[in-house]
Amino acid sequence: MTWLLVILPGFLAGLVQGLTGFGAAIIMMIFLPQLLPVDQSAGVAGLIMAASVITMVVRYRQHIRLKRIIIPFIIYASVAAWSVHLGKVLDVQLLRTLLGGLLVGLAIYFTLSKQAGTQRYPFYVAGAFMIISGFFNGLFGIGGPLMALYFLSLSQTTEDYIANLQTFFLFDIIYITTIRVSTGILSSADIPIVLIGMLGAMLGTLLAGQILPHMNMLMVRRVIYAFIGLSGCYYLVF
Repeated sequence: MTWLLVILPGFLAGLVQGLTGFGAAIIMMIFLPQLLPVDQSAGVAGLIMAASVITMVVRYRQHIRLKRIIIPFIIYASVAAWSVHLGKVLDVQLLRTLLGGLLVGLAIYFTLSKQAGTQRYPFYVAGAFMIISGFFNGLFGIGGPLMALYFLSLSQTTEDYIANLQTFFLFDIIYITTIRVSTGILSSADIPIVLIGMLGAMLGTLLAGQILPHMNMLMVRRVIYAFIGLSGCYYLVF
């Protein structure tokens, strides 16, 4: 029964990640805390997400632009390395509620504003996205929504958006997993769960790969905003 609580969410996570560019960890974190502590669940979810991320990095590798990724990743990773240790000392439920409110507000704004998300953000807004994303990634393994908005604002095509966002996440997975292993949050005992989840994630990503070419950039934007809003509602309610 345990494997069903991993492979099916993994499939849904891979499907969502493949269609929106983020969200795998959000889906997995609905289910994994039923099996593991929150900090360990975040680490396992990140590794499961690697299956989807690597698949898309390889598929869209010709569209990767490293100059767009390096500086945002340095800021994001620096904050994540600090916040990964805070889950035991902060009011996690309050933080989840704050994150939920932020995501719902952003989803409403971007859905109603015709120009939002189509232009580059000022440096202070982009920097805030990186800091907030890194903070919540360290705590819950969830840093995707705001970084998705950041890379979406820089992209003219779906391929550009997916390629650069997934490369960013690949760097993040390698970095934050190293920290979690070195601090004992993750161990070899987690490997079976990770592998089962990866199987589901790869199947979901492959299905998404058949759907995504039929979606134009406008459709992708709408799906992203909708999923950000749903994610926010989840954090507000639960």
